[in-house]
Amino acid sequence: MRLLLVEDNPKLGPMVARGLRSEGHVVDLAVDGGVALEHAAAESYDAIILDLMLPVLDGLSVLDRLRRRGDETPVLILTAKDEVDSRVAGLDRGGDDYLVKPFAFDELLARLRALVRRTKRAGGTSVIRVGDLEVDTTTKNVARAGEAVRLSGKEYAVLECLAFRKGRVVTRDALLGVVYDGDEQPGSNVVEVYIGALRRKIDRDHAVKLIHTRRGLGYVLSETP
Repeated sequence: MRLLLVEDNPKLGPMVARGLRSEGHVVDLAVDGGVALEHAAAESYDAIILDLMLPVLDGLSVLDRLRRRGDETPVLILTAKDEVDSRVAGLDRGGDDYLVKPFAFDELLARLRALVRRTKRAGGTSVIRVGDLEVDTTTKNVARAGEAVRLSGKEYAVLECLAFRKGRVVTRDALLGVVYDGDEQPGSNVVEVYIGALRRKIDRDHAVKLIHTRRGLGYVLSETP
């Protein structure tokens, strides 16, 4: 899944983001309401995890603006234990579910899966198609021309990041953030290693290549060079 995590706590935000990435999800972290709205306008997300107590613009205001502009992305609200009125207000103003802090990480994952399942039943889709390539962001299955493609967890994470931005350049730094969480110092060619592996598994046996290099910029997943 591609997720937007909106949390200003300097410990909790990065910790949750790392946990979600370790599960194979692509995560953007916003630390205030204004940045959250910018991310939501620029990208398409499977779900948004939204804290209510935020700087610049509080969570309820973020939720109001999302819904007013027609953004129906499922929103999981994070609240403190004693914020009953805030939870009620969040649900009444367009939130889809809530989770009380402190929370178990497994429960967060379960609630996100439930939100996305409900969206899919309502007519959404979890499959991203680029030419004859299919990336199912729910099951994490990948197929090219109807044939299954077996990927490692990190290979899939890189491909999903490219797929969510299909047709647009993804910088090397963005891909590096998908593979690593910032606690490690990877080798200078780690992104190139995963791109090379994806090209062998996805492009090598096909006339039409889908993974393209934009020198000095990054990589793009597209039918056209």
